Amino acid sequence: MVVHTGRHFLQIPGPSNVPDRVLRAMDMPTIDHRGPEFAEMALGIMEGCKRIFRTRNPVLIFPSSGTGAWEAAMVNTLSPGDKVLMAETGQFSVLWRTLAERFQIEVETIAGDWRHGARASEIEARLVADKAHAIKAVMIVHNETSTGVTTRVEEVRKAIDRAKHPALLFVDTISSVGSIRYEHDAWGVDVTVCGSQKGLMMPPGLSFNAISDKAIAASKTNRMPRSYWDWAEAIKANKLGSWPYTPATNLLYALREAIAMLEEEGLENVYARHTRHGEATRAAVRAWGLETVCVDPLEYSPVTTAVLMPEGHDANQFRQIILENFDMSLGAGLGRLKGRAFRIGHLGHFNDLMLMGTLSGVEMGLDLARVPHKSGGVLAAMDVLKSKEETVEVARVAVA
Repeated sequence: MVVHTGRHFLQIPGPSNVPDRVLRAMDMPTIDHRGPEFAEMALGIMEGCKRIFRTRNPVLIFPSSGTGAWEAAMVNTLSPGDKVLMAETGQFSVLWRTLAERFQIEVETIAGDWRHGARASEIEARLVADKAHAIKAVMIVHNETSTGVTTRVEEVRKAIDRAKHPALLFVDTISSVGSIRYEHDAWGVDVTVCGSQKGLMMPPGLSFNAISDKAIAASKTNRMPRSYWDWAEAIKANKLGSWPYTPATNLLYALREAIAMLEEEGLENVYARHTRHGEATRAAVRAWGLETVCVDPLEYSPVTTAVLMPEGHDANQFRQIILENFDMSLGAGLGRLKGRAFRIGHLGHFNDLMLMGTLSGVEMGLDLARVPHKSGGVLAAMDVLKSKEETVEVARVAVA
């Protein structure tokens, strides 16, 4: 048995590394979730979530994974037999399609090659053709961690508006809120679905629905049965700093601390940090002579980079070699990319030296696994980080 020293490098695209501050925040006595101390904390957290999601409307918090938040979104706005339009951009869009079908929702799918985001022009064409307005919602994934591809949500909203179609817009932001620029209100999103374990730097266990007035109106007339996920009950209880059931008390301590950390750094700085880490990672991949799954520079993900393996080499074997030798976990290829790609996560509580350690482990692993590649990926990433840091330093001097 190999005994590893130091911390394990968790470089999957989520769950991401949990900061010590968040871990310590959870290490608190559980308090009465019907008492005044808890209510005061809960109301503050709810306001903080509005700032992070960039909305003035309610952000509902559920004790669940992100999948629960998707179920809540569907059962509160749709009825059995309703039709929705989904863009297939990766494994997670496929999973949401399966979930919808289990609720007897008819899914019209826009097929994709998993190397591009949702195409606003295709969505617009489908909506224009839907003269009877049978499509009740458009569902997209903002950041596909299975592929390292982002969808331009603003463009999708504009496409819906150009088509003059009343469909709701649902967006999966499970790996983007807290790491990639996202504007629930400004982008006209009706339901934002999120989870706690990625950009929000928490363990899994909380999920979120940010909801528009239009979505709330739909929830008052739809016919889907629900109880645990019912928005109306949650909204009513939340006004008093409570929930209609026992909340995940200690995870809420963690959420309060995570919000504080994001706001201390400043959301603009958080977004910029993730962008530069994505750029540095892709520079390393190019220097190695390997290929990213995402092919459109406008859709590169700031939080994860999916890398295709050369023909004849298994990505899972490569990941195993890195785990055994360097105690580092890389993300597996999912769905049609299983065994064909590995994923480097660079999101959440993360810095330059952590990225350099990650990329050094990948480059050494390529050598050990005898994967055809060129050397110099780590140096290429360093050049990107140094150039970006020099730009920031010049800006600081100019301001001073």
